[in-house]
Amino acid sequence: VVHGDPSTSRAVGRRVGQLDLPKGVTLGAMVRGVGQTEPSPGGPRVLIAHHDTVIESGDHLIPFLISKDLVRKVEKIFQVSINFL
Repeated sequence: VVHGDPSTSRAVGRRVGQLDLPKGVTLGAMVRGVGQTEPSPGGPRVLIAHHDTVIESGDHLIPFLISKDLVRKVEKIFQVSINFL
């Protein structure tokens, strides 16, 4: 789950193609609208993660990794900064 805002996250507000994903990592899909305080019409939506898809706070990402050794690198990309409250 992506947390933060553009000032506390390297992912929020950026396009998938702008992320520095390691070789061997692909974002397959994202689920948007899960657990929002104001539900979106029709409920949560599954989006295919294209290079121009903008990531929002609260998105649930579904990454595909060729090796479990890449998990920490991916987690680091999506972690929030120390300023996040």
